[in-house]
Amino acid sequence: MDALEKLLANNRAWARRISAEDPGFFASLSRQQSPRFLWIGCSDSRVPANEIVGLQPGELFVHRNVANIVVHTDLNCLSVIQYAVDVLAVQHIIVCGHYGCGGIAAALGRRTLGLIDNWLRHAQDVAQKHAALLEAMPAGEERARRLCELNVIEQVMNVAETTIVQQAWERRQDLAVHGWIYGLSDGLVRDLNVRVARGTDPKAAAASAIKSLR
Repeated sequence: MDALEKLLANNRAWARRISAEDPGFFASLSRQQSPRFLWIGCSDSRVPANEIVGLQPGELFVHRNVANIVVHTDLNCLSVIQYAVDVLAVQHIIVCGHYGCGGIAAALGRRTLGLIDNWLRHAQDVAQKHAALLEAMPAGEERARRLCELNVIEQVMNVAETTIVQQAWERRQDLAVHGWIYGLSDGLVRDLNVRVARGTDPKAAAASAIKSLR
């Protein structure tokens, strides 16, 4: 059995197991999705969004890219946010980074990886913005961990400042943006204490979260 056949076999076994545990699961799932959460996370294969927060398919709307970056010219990401907010009416947008992120490490070390260097330029901008804070820390893993945290906080601000989220708040939609980070070494998600809701100044929320970093 080759690698792809193995995946198909795994799928059949998974579908049989789910059907045995809950005979109506797939019929219910096929009718609609009604998630309360949008997850914007990293593409890293070690960070399975649904699993680490214990949610079933249909309960979490997901967008992933390298280093969980939100750029105001990225129509892919913006389309996901717009659909989640305007159509699905999610109540929470969670930007979740993770320690040990290869994209963040590459941005911090200014390593050349090819086309992706252009994308990681956004993470380098975060590093430059917070250069004094980062340079005050020991080089290596500790500095990289801090940049992972700072990057999440910056992306929360970016999400909150999109026209999509701003317009949702103008119509008094129940919506908040949060920043979390996941630890590969222990499987735990940590709240970075940055939350932006209607009436909150995103920059002030980010500044407060950065001040509380340890």
